[in-house]
Amino acid sequence: MAMAGGWFGQDLDVAAFRTLIGQSLDPASVPMAARIEGNVPVYDVSAGAADGGILNTYDKWALMREWMWVLRSGPGALKIENAYRDTGVIDAATEVFERIIAEEAEAGAGGGDHFAKAGTNARIWNALEKLCRADPEIFARYHGCAAIDAVSEAWVGPWYQMTAQVNVVRPGGRAQEAHRDYHLGFMDPVHAGEFPPHIHELSPMLTLQGGVAHCDVPLEAGPTKLLPFSQGFGPGYMAFHRPDFAEMFEAAHVQLPLSKGDLIFFNPAMFHAAGENRTGDVQRMVNLFQVSSCMGRAMEAVDRDAMCRLLYPVVQRMLVDLQFGPGEMEAAINAAAEGYAFPTHLDTDPPIGGRAPESMLFLFRRALEQAMSAEQFGAELDRLKERRAG
Repeated sequence: MAMAGGWFGQDLDVAAFRTLIGQSLDPASVPMAARIEGNVPVYDVSAGAADGGILNTYDKWALMREWMWVLRSGPGALKIENAYRDTGVIDAATEVFERIIAEEAEAGAGGGDHFAKAGTNARIWNALEKLCRADPEIFARYHGCAAIDAVSEAWVGPWYQMTAQVNVVRPGGRAQEAHRDYHLGFMDPVHAGEFPPHIHELSPMLTLQGGVAHCDVPLEAGPTKLLPFSQGFGPGYMAFHRPDFAEMFEAAHVQLPLSKGDLIFFNPAMFHAAGENRTGDVQRMVNLFQVSSCMGRAMEAVDRDAMCRLLYPVVQRMLVDLQFGPGEMEAAINAAAEGYAFPTHLDTDPPIGGRAPESMLFLFRRALEQAMSAEQFGAELDRLKERRAG
């Protein structure tokens, strides 16, 4: 891979990627799997069994080690069946989610999608908190799933932070573009390319992507397209934006049909995309999980809003007086402003017009470019705070 004009050059190795995704999963590598579908191992945990299923009858740590290997060095995705003792809780949660969707639609709320055009589909941001507020008992039964807990710990470790976003793709709903996911996957290639290669290796270790099917999802309903082994391609956060890599994804991806209550989990660096719903009657509802490592947080709490309000007029004045040397203004702003757009309340601060909302740092830069007054900048910070507060 060439390195020019930054950490990553434009010469991404297509042949190496083709060889990588051309692998086949050796069944001996996943001895605890019930079967393999399209290079993706499928596990039957049989939560309804008298003995508690595979999580109890086998060494749990052996299973977690196998899942960790699958997500990191293996195909990068796994499917889990029979994770719920009673799928009636899925139906109960579905009723709550449908009520929330109707209420938000009536209120004109919602909207925005990271990798698909807005349309007839529906999404519930922060479905985790909204379900808990609506019905704590259903929340306890629904999220009290030992398989979800085990696979989450297998990838990001204990004390993880769970978030969830319900996605409903109605008949005729279009497919997403092939992509990688949070963190670097939510950035445009210019910004992602500013992070050094070892951060591209680290980013997938910080989160786990997954979801639970709220209905039967046949292939015609467009279950998630997955490209096994693609998570192992180092410059993949740059590559998925390229048409030639997108074409290989479309030619080689696999899709697994899901039954109500099935779980699917995958490495966020895997090339993937929600499929097109080609049915006439299936309302494809999947609750998407994003599990984050507890270690992705700073040590101190800092009031960066107050810092930026104080700093802005000083930076403006120093800029006019030519007091900054090369890179010095940027360094001063970077030290004060919050550069990351997450976490936020996506209902009120959605990623419209991009994959992430505008952060404090980018607002600071925009204010300087537009020569806002300190009062105007303060008002913009107020609006930002309101959007992020929900």
